[in-house]
Amino acid sequence: MKKSVVVKNVSKKYKLYDTHAERLKDLLLPKSYGEEFYALHNVSFKADKGDIIGLVGVNGSGKSTLSNIIAGTIPPTKGSVKTNGEAAMISVSTGLNGKLSGRENIELKCLMLGFSKRQIRQMEPDIIEFSELEQFIDQPVKSYSSGMKSRLGFAISITVNPDIFIVDEALSVGDKAFAQKCLDKMHEFEQRGKTMFFVSHSLTQMKEFCNKVIWLEFGEIRAEGEASEILKQYEAFLKEYNAFTPKEKKAFRNQGFEKQSAVRAVTE
Repeated sequence: MKKSVVVKNVSKKYKLYDTHAERLKDLLLPKSYGEEFYALHNVSFKADKGDIIGLVGVNGSGKSTLSNIIAGTIPPTKGSVKTNGEAAMISVSTGLNGKLSGRENIELKCLMLGFSKRQIRQMEPDIIEFSELEQFIDQPVKSYSSGMKSRLGFAISITVNPDIFIVDEALSVGDKAFAQKCLDKMHEFEQRGKTMFFVSHSLTQMKEFCNKVIWLEFGEIRAEGEASEILKQYEAFLKEYNAFTPKEKKAFRNQGFEKQSAVRAVTE
């Protein structure tokens, strides 16, 4: 089966700064400032055409970083990502200009994707109809709720018909009826052999929708495989994790941060 996405030894390094002044010093002075850590470290996997892959892990595990790298919105520090076709990402916080209206955002995003103004005029009614934002479409996006932003972003991306579709928590906001409408559209994409990555805290949606799951922990792949098996393991972990006291959860997160920071010592 033809591979649609090949992720090979991908790492992503960031720097954390205590103050804005420390960030400026790191830019302007030869001495290094700030603390380095790896949001992802040596991540590798392959996706077949038609795969629907869920990305799970507690907050800070690297799910959104990996999603953005697959989508091409941020580059990896090391490693490579090869995609067979165009990728589009749906995230509440990604790709919309708050100063522009919903209609202007449709035109801007579609122009950036290479569509002509004539094509955009033809696509626009379908985008607006799917988003269910008719009465708000000429209002500035900064006045939209998170659910409305998600609806607009989803409507634009499904209409431009990407080969690889990445949904990052976009169905966790807004009403259940619209979320189901989006899932139905994603099932349609599945039947057409498109590849999808699905980031969500809803394991119910994962079970319904995904055939494979990648479990990220501290920026590395802890487990991957058939959705039913990996979700069973992850649910058992969550049961244990949710029983932690606040102090134990903080210690777990600190352990992860220390591990991500320590990667530098063995990779550089």
